[in-house]
Amino acid sequence: MTRIIAGTARGRRLAVPSTGTRPTSDRVREAMFSALDSDLAADGRAWSQIRVLDLFAGSGALALEALSRGALGAVLVEKSRAAAKVASANAEAVGCPGAQVVVRDVWLAAALPPPEGGAGLCFADPPYEWDASDLRELLRGLAAAGWLADDAIVVVERPAKDPHSPMPGSWPDARRRAYGDTVLWYGRFVAQ
Repeated sequence: MTRIIAGTARGRRLAVPSTGTRPTSDRVREAMFSALDSDLAADGRAWSQIRVLDLFAGSGALALEALSRGALGAVLVEKSRAAAKVASANAEAVGCPGAQVVVRDVWLAAALPPPEGGAGLCFADPPYEWDASDLRELLRGLAAAGWLADDAIVVVERPAKDPHSPMPGSWPDARRRAYGDTVLWYGRFVAQ
């Protein structure tokens, strides 16, 4: 069972696509959002100031958790129509009208008009077979297209067996946190 951990939709259950996704466990999401709460507090920012970009959105659990905590809005990018349908239904079921689900391959997302000011938080939870170098290229492209706000926090979920950072080398603050077979990489986009 996947559920919203905190905020206005706390405890609400989320449907999960029957195939093709790998939902982030509640334990990993709790750790992720605890770290994000700390990072935002250290920056003097609140959830109400953050727009979210959720790549490889699946059920939408990450973006919906952020919206439940008060994020301004979220764009969920998912190429599977079936998964996108589940994410849309989840957003409606938990009362998150700020969720915009886009059915599109992430490589084409940069061609869409970004939200005003860009996203202050980006989640990327690609299939584990994705190469870290492809993720670096994708993140650089989204940043160049205006999808990431200056000082945006980026969180990427990866398999623990892959030691390579998915963050572009010029981005400061790359850090790695392991939770069993899952690793979360945290980084920041700083405009040059």
